[in-house]
Amino acid sequence: MNISRRNFLKVSSSSAVALALGCGKEQAPAEKLSATPAWVDTRDPKYGRETTTLCAYCAGGCGNIVTTALVDGENKVVNIEGDPDHPINQGALCSKAQSLYQVANNERRMKKVLYRAPGASDWTEISWEDALNGIADKIKKTRDDNFEVREDPLNPASNLLNRTRAIAFIGGSGNENEEGYLYTKLARSLGVVYLETQARI
Repeated sequence: MNISRRNFLKVSSSSAVALALGCGKEQAPAEKLSATPAWVDTRDPKYGRETTTLCAYCAGGCGNIVTTALVDGENKVVNIEGDPDHPINQGALCSKAQSLYQVANNERRMKKVLYRAPGASDWTEISWEDALNGIADKIKKTRDDNFEVREDPLNPASNLLNRTRAIAFIGGSGNENEEGYLYTKLARSLGVVYLETQARI
């Protein structure tokens, strides 16, 4: 097919104008446009309350829809399904994520902080504030007692260490990238050099 440069430019420019103006296609009204795909079930749940969350098993970050309802006077998880609007799993869940409700509805689940003093045989219940303050005090004492500033304090040219080798830090694979970044910054600010994650062990 022989076509001149002039005719090619005419056809191209007219086609571009037609596309820009939307010729040949009826525009749908703005109220009919929706970001929700047609296959998504948008009906209200028959019972309970739906909440979106993330799976806590691995670092995949899959989205879940958790349904909670009042069962025997207590608010419990009654169903977990994949979130079809989530960009990672798009509604699919692995077998571990599908059984996640057993973590929330487990009779062995710890709901209180228990503490056993050194040398004691019994556990006592303490508040979250006391537990967190106790952990922070132990971290600070361990860091202060074992902090290394310089390899050789008599040699100014020696390497600056600012570290402690008495504390190790391990992150869980359920942490997101942002959480992992903050945990790493916290550990490095304390001088921790033994830093690892569950996913590599």
